[in-house]
Amino acid sequence: MATFDAIISNGLVYDGTGSPPQQIDIGIKDGVIQAIGALGAEDCDQRIDASGKIVTPGFIDVHTHYDGQATWDQHLAPSSNLGTTTVVMGNCGVGFAPCRKTDHEVLIQLMEGVEEIPETAMNEGLPWDWESFPEYLDSLDRKPRDIDIAALYPHGPLRVFVMGERAVKREPATEDDIKAMQALLEQGMAAGAVGFSTSRTLVHRSSDGSLIPTYKAATAELKALGQKLSGEAGHVFQLISDWDDPQDEFSILEDTCAATGAKGTFTLLQLDNQPELWREQLALIEAAQTRGFDIRGQVLSRPVGMMMGMPSSMNPFYRRPSYVALESLPHSERLAAFRNPETKAKILQEDNENPHIFVRIFNNKYDKMYPLVDPIEYLPAPSDSVQARADREGKEPESWLYDYFLGNEGTNLVYIPAANYADGIPELLNHPHTVAALGDGGAHVGSICDASANLYLITKWVKQKGEIELSQGISMLTQQPAELYSLTDRGRLSVGLKADLNVIDLDALKLKTPHIVQDLPAGGKRFLQNAEGVEMTMVAGEIIYRDGAPTGALPGKLVRRQSTH
Repeated sequence: MATFDAIISNGLVYDGTGSPPQQIDIGIKDGVIQAIGALGAEDCDQRIDASGKIVTPGFIDVHTHYDGQATWDQHLAPSSNLGTTTVVMGNCGVGFAPCRKTDHEVLIQLMEGVEEIPETAMNEGLPWDWESFPEYLDSLDRKPRDIDIAALYPHGPLRVFVMGERAVKREPATEDDIKAMQALLEQGMAAGAVGFSTSRTLVHRSSDGSLIPTYKAATAELKALGQKLSGEAGHVFQLISDWDDPQDEFSILEDTCAATGAKGTFTLLQLDNQPELWREQLALIEAAQTRGFDIRGQVLSRPVGMMMGMPSSMNPFYRRPSYVALESLPHSERLAAFRNPETKAKILQEDNENPHIFVRIFNNKYDKMYPLVDPIEYLPAPSDSVQARADREGKEPESWLYDYFLGNEGTNLVYIPAANYADGIPELLNHPHTVAALGDGGAHVGSICDASANLYLITKWVKQKGEIELSQGISMLTQQPAELYSLTDRGRLSVGLKADLNVIDLDALKLKTPHIVQDLPAGGKRFLQNAEGVEMTMVAGEIIYRDGAPTGALPGKLVRRQSTH
């Protein structure tokens, strides 16, 4: 019998700690790193030559929404094909458990509205072989997949399960409601949830445009639920908010940390309408850390970028009546109809009927829209905006945009950097109490594809700009998120840890432009993205991707966190 199942030899190893790299070999046995050193003479079943390449731990993305996809898909792209080996889902208070049969549609509408996953895909794809949250985890456990997953307990389904229609109407929880939610949350923590999540933002709405059940849920309710987390178990309280009252919002996390020792984390972005908020949030984090409370901001390595056009799930015209009337036509006939000057004039005179919140916000902000180029530019110059191009051609921007969408046989898209389109991204990434995250894999499938933000950190801020040193950049994607969720068996390349790793050709590393596929249940469409240079990704010692193509190996597991309550 060979000493090792595999040896990765001759690679420049970045171990995830931020330490300088070493030219060293890695020996793997039974899914675990068994040796690191000069292993040229050792016997193995497979020797992988990483000469001229870097070897990194597998990336860890702590902010995803694969809650539905993980029940029907064995490949969690667009994360697993881009070097991610562990994801945390159930963020932002949305998910599918606990759920009574009578509430299936309520949670589907909630997920469709908040995270823009097609209702038809969920109706066909979700097996619904659960009611309780522990049963949902068991369902996930039974499904083979390529990478590891961990799940937060989401506030929205919990509230609906206990309060029914009163939750949908956003009525205050009674004392009995809170006790019932606490009992269910405690059950979920014992079954292996890694924490609890909630949302308090106007941007999150159900598919009918109504506010979500957790919006403006009483601070006292959230603090009471936070009591069921455990610092000893490594639990995390995840929050997204509009921060109308920053001190009050932050107190939810701080009081939970103080009472339980659990950690807190929240979405931290630079916003045009609140340009100084991110600095105020960093100050709150720093003050909490000095008091011994481990609260960290989740930051994105680039703008939150939406893509709109005829192929995507939405665009500035998509809910205008005359546009909708042509949707059922074959593609060529539809394009011909759209090109008719009378049809164009009619559509431009109309308004969208109940559009998605993204369209409501950006419908006519032409200075925030940029024609999508290949390769995609995530930080485009203002002079390239739709407004600027239309001005140069002496046209109205709405008319220019309409014509642009019809170009290239109706495949043209615009890119909208909706948030985080600012100069402070490297400062946020380099802050000692932030975590690179917010890839949102599995969500906004027809308009956003930010799961590649991990690789963008390397291609933009390490390779192109030199504002982050490579060993530190690797640590931001591996050890730091692992530490936030107390995933002590991964995130570093060290003897005794899981053999989750990437072999990357750094010189060749680059992101390709996202593209639409129709591979969701019921033929639903979504954006996927590929990259060049990620030569191999391994999970628990098994190679799951080679040069961007899946190997068929499905070693992924559900990561359960055992509560000490």
